[in-house]
Amino acid sequence: MADLSVNLAGIVLRNPVIAASGTFGYVHEYADLVPVERLGGVTVKGVSPFPSHGNRTPRTAEVFGGMLNAIGLQNPGIDAFIGKPEYLPYLRTLPTAVIVNIWGRTLGDYVEVASRLEAERAGIAALEINISCPNIKEGGIAFGTDLAMAARVVAAVRAVTTLPLITKLSPNVTRIGDFARAVVDAGSDVISLINTLPAMAIDIETRRPRLANVTGGLSGPGIKPIAVRLVYETRRAITAPIIGMGGITAAADAIEFMLAGANAVGVGTAIFSDPGCLVRIVQGIDEYLDRHGAKSVAEIVGTVRA
Repeated sequence: MADLSVNLAGIVLRNPVIAASGTFGYVHEYADLVPVERLGGVTVKGVSPFPSHGNRTPRTAEVFGGMLNAIGLQNPGIDAFIGKPEYLPYLRTLPTAVIVNIWGRTLGDYVEVASRLEAERAGIAALEINISCPNIKEGGIAFGTDLAMAARVVAAVRAVTTLPLITKLSPNVTRIGDFARAVVDAGSDVISLINTLPAMAIDIETRRPRLANVTGGLSGPGIKPIAVRLVYETRRAITAPIIGMGGITAAADAIEFMLAGANAVGVGTAIFSDPGCLVRIVQGIDEYLDRHGAKSVAEIVGTVRA
């Protein structure tokens, strides 16, 4: 059997499959559906300094090849996340790596959440800095599409924590490699990409947008070729570990990302319709490695013959 373990700059995973942020709640929601001990890791919904109710409904819509969402980063806020038993206390009991996604409207918001979690670091494998969500009207995507601001956010978070840092990049830039280099130079240990793509759908009978927010983030199989390209370009720009995501529904999708240069993968939208896909993806990667005579995941990373 091949060695499925992955070490992402000190973040040790038993296998390369991670439940992506925003799609797996705070894990307890899926406890009866997914054996989390069989996953490489889980990334929880984004946490901000303040509680957020998110955007108005409707805030999801199914479209051909995926879905639109404009949830708006709904979360209980850092105080509740640390103190309430269903959040961090529960996450500390899990037999898998726990990654906490953080976000804010200002630079100070990111620093506040990171410093609070640094003080409560037990059970946290890493922080994922979300500078790329297209579903809020302040911060977020503005940080992720401005090279200097992206680096400033990462540097500010790096200054207040020794936890491993993952930076989630926006796909809405023309030179993804420049952003990857900038945030790695600023202190990010790992890169994750891609986040959703801004998109819109209209109900032709009512002539109204299908999302109350008008626009939202497109995810699902339709964005996978874009995501694979951006992972490939990012791998050519940096040597730091990469978590690739965007439209993964099966092991073949995950392997495609790894051949393009991803060390690990995040599975998101597919979980909504088929939580069991996570374990099947792990199994499929294992079978692929055996079939190709690879002794470890690392042997196939970045081996696309381009």
